[in-house]
This record gives sequence, structure tokens and C-alpha cells, in this order.
Amino acid sequence: MEPMLLTTENGKNKRLDAFLAENAEGVSRAAAAKLIESGNVLVDGRPAAKSCKLTGAETVEVTLPEPEPIDAVPQDIPLDVVYEDEDVIVVNKPSGIVVHPAPGHPDGTLVNALLYHCGESLSGVGGALRPGIVHRIDRDTSGLIIAAKNDAAHRSLAAQLKDHTLARVYECIVVGGFRDDSGTVDAPIARDPKDRKRMAVVSGGRVAVTHWEVLARYPGHTHVRCRLETGRTHQIRVHMAYIGRPILGDAVYGAKKPVPWLTGQCLHAVGLRFAHPRTGEAVELSCPLPEEFEETLRRLRLRTE
Repeated sequence: MEPMLLTTENGKNKRLDAFLAENAEGVSRAAAAKLIESGNVLVDGRPAAKSCKLTGAETVEVTLPEPEPIDAVPQDIPLDVVYEDEDVIVVNKPSGIVVHPAPGHPDGTLVNALLYHCGESLSGVGGALRPGIVHRIDRDTSGLIIAAKNDAAHRSLAAQLKDHTLARVYECIVVGGFRDDSGTVDAPIARDPKDRKRMAVVSGGRVAVTHWEVLARYPGHTHVRCRLETGRTHQIRVHMAYIGRPILGDAVYGAKKPVPWLTGQCLHAVGLRFAHPRTGEAVELSCPLPEEFEETLRRLRLRTE
């Protein structure tokens, strides 16, 4: 694969790994660190540490490894396909399904289902266990997720994620009320220093911005629409909890008491908009709320009658 050449005018005083995550198409911070450690990144022709501070006058050469072979096993798991063509597939993921294989979840994932449905027509950029996966949603979050069928589509969609032109809209039910009808949470997110299994608002964390809008108010709860400007792990869940409005059913960031009719948190990826990676035309998709979300709204409406 041809090396990627980057100039660092906009990277003065930044760490090398952070610069790559912001400027190398389809490369996350973790992936950048691995590329640097494996010798696939040269600064002015020489290897450098991931913590190397840039001056803004360097040339960075990045050699991406060839995509790994796909090792996940195809499984005949039903998919709710919302959109599909030769480049992309968008599915409505139910709550309770893990997106890709990981320790403790070797199969039965969305990736296993996609491999069965698409055959070998999935991009390899994401690696052996994440073929086609451009972005993720949590196991206990439902809704729209897009996968790429080839590497060109994957890189195009990853670039849209990075520059915030791939729009994702969620609806959720939170505990508590809002005085205002809309607002923005702009608070950096990183691993919780007290619990590495959780994320938290942490000074010095990665920039995270969530825009919210009240759809309906009920006694003790609010139906909210959230639009992601960034896409950090657990972002909406962390931000809503941070402002004192945790998502109903969220056992990690909200109340520990389970909600009997919910399989996870009451959070659904209801809308998705992106530029088609081949044609450039706008694609805008939506899906209905799941039955358990609607059941929650029915119960809340009864309280107001």
C-alpha cells in the first residue's frame, strides 16, 4: 500500500499519535499508537515515539498495513436491513446484540450476521474481527449502524466521521426534567480514572459535544433527541449522566435498579445521514423506535392522564 504523506502545519506542539488520529484518514488514536510502535510511521524519514512533540514543520510518512484477512465466522442471524447497495449496508440493530467479536463475545454478533448476509463483500480496513465496521453502538443501545462493503467506502465513511459530516441522531428517555427546550453538552471524555471499565467527563480528555432537544416532558422523565457532533465511547450516556439526567435503564451510568421491560438503556439511534462514498449524493435514513421504547412512552403518558 502506498505511504500516506502528511505535513504538520496544524500539528505544532501536538503529540505524534494525537496528530495522526486527527489527520490520517481512518486512523484512531489507538491505531496510530500501534502504527508508530510497529515502525510504520516516519517523521522526516526517521522513526519517532508516539509522544514526540511536533514543531509544525515536519513531513510524516504513514504506511498502512494491508487489511487483515477476515476471521470472524458467518452466522445466519436475522438482520433488519434499512438500506443496502454495492458499497454500504445500514441495519437497525436490536438492543442486546454486540457489534463485533471480542473477549466474552466470540460469536453471535452483528459482524457474524453481516458476514453471512454479505459474504466476502465487507471491507477489511477494520481488521479481522471488525470487517466493515465504520462506527459502533453499544450492545444495549439499538438503532442504525452503517457498515462498508469495500475499503474505498470504508475510508470515505471514516473521513466523514472524522470531519463530523456523517450525522447520527438518537432518541432517549432520561430521568429528570429540563428547564430549557434545547442545549449542548461540551465536556471532554476519557476513561474513568477510578474505573477503567467506564468512561467519564475528565479534564484533558477527548473533545466531546452532544446537542440535545426536548421532545416531550413527563412526570420525572423526559423524551430527548440527541445529535452527536463527536463520537466518543458511551458519549450520550456519559453526557446525560454528567448533567444529572441519566438515561433510563442505564445500569452503568444511571440507576442500578433494572427496568423490567427494558433489555438495556432506553437509547435508540433513530437517524443517519451521510454522503454516499461512490456518488457523493446525500443519503438520509431513519427507523422507528423499538417496541420497548414505545412501551416506556405509553407508561409515561398514562401518568399524565
